[in-house]
Amino acid sequence: MPRRRSLTSQLYRAARVSNNLRAASRGPGSFAKRQVRRKAYRASGGLTRAILKAFGLSK
Repeated sequence: MPRRRSLTSQLYRAARVSNNLRAASRGPGSFAKRQVRRKAYRASGGLTRAILKAFGLSK
């Protein structure tokens, strides 16, 4: 049986899906920009997390 997701997790996922649909409705260029932006944020967030972990300030 799969693990149950928290309400917060479900709300964040619903918001992501909603924003993806909104971007897609504005055309492929808009959706592509969103994907690139999300990828960039993910990369910079990972770098920030790695630095914080080195100082023992993150999980």
